[in-house]
Amino acid sequence: MEQTLNLKQAILDLKKKKNAIILAHYYQIPEIQDLADFIGDSLALSQKASEVDNDVIVFCGVHFMAETAKILNPGKQVLLPDLEAGCSLADSAPVDDFAAFKKMYPDHVVITYINSTAGVKVLSDVICTSGNAVQIVESFPRDQKIIFAPDRNLGSWINKITGREMVLWNGACHVHDMLTTEAVLKLRLQHPDAAVVAHPECNAAVLQLADYIGSTNGMLKFVKSDWHVKYIVASETGIIHQMYKDAPGKEFLVVSANETCSCNDCPYMKLNTLEKLYKCLLNETPSIELDDEIIEKAAVPINRMLTISRSAGLI
Repeated sequence: MEQTLNLKQAILDLKKKKNAIILAHYYQIPEIQDLADFIGDSLALSQKASEVDNDVIVFCGVHFMAETAKILNPGKQVLLPDLEAGCSLADSAPVDDFAAFKKMYPDHVVITYINSTAGVKVLSDVICTSGNAVQIVESFPRDQKIIFAPDRNLGSWINKITGREMVLWNGACHVHDMLTTEAVLKLRLQHPDAAVVAHPECNAAVLQLADYIGSTNGMLKFVKSDWHVKYIVASETGIIHQMYKDAPGKEFLVVSANETCSCNDCPYMKLNTLEKLYKCLLNETPSIELDDEIIEKAAVPINRMLTISRSAGLI
């Protein structure tokens, strides 16, 4: 405990010395969530990254998130505690394969989920997050043909609730996609008084069982205001820490990815630790580096997303 407290203080001291800000996603370990200057989902983090005036941004999340922060702040140093913190969803859309796919639909606009590489963002017309995806899609005329990438589950859910027929890239987040109806129903039988909340990256069969479907931030708002006192959560385990803080006195049960634990951890998100965060600040590495041309082109669809989100009152 004493070592942890000393490490936290050392991080805070370095942060002040280097005029750094720590941004963290809800899926980070609780110690990092509590230490961060700002914690949020992808939409909130994108907005915050666009407003930062610190010299150094330390992004406690995964690689595509740190890339996005760099795209929005090309003149600032952006650090990621562990460069191996990738994303199965982003990896499911290699840039060359996606470029070839896009050529098959020349009359389609491309809406790309933020869980994608900078190279795929360059090929996109507008970016979205789970928190604004419906509004981004609905900002286009009904007759506009659309490619939605890379998450087939999120795209399929949007098609269902909007009546669209977007062409979907066949990608998925393995953390959410592996959750099963059997696991949800097992918890529901054990806890019939619980409401089910699910992230739209889950497969359609799981979403069919949900009482509420929404982004990470949307789920947090729901459990805080909803009348239930117990929730079955179909998402990554990290969100539970914030749920307990936002809705004390309520109970949260994670839909397990397997029979060996009552958890559903993203192995990439959990690569970041306090020790790595300290070393990252101390040595100012790993640093996110992108070509100027990539930054310039990828910034266009990201800024379009932020503009549409502001117009819709989402940020």
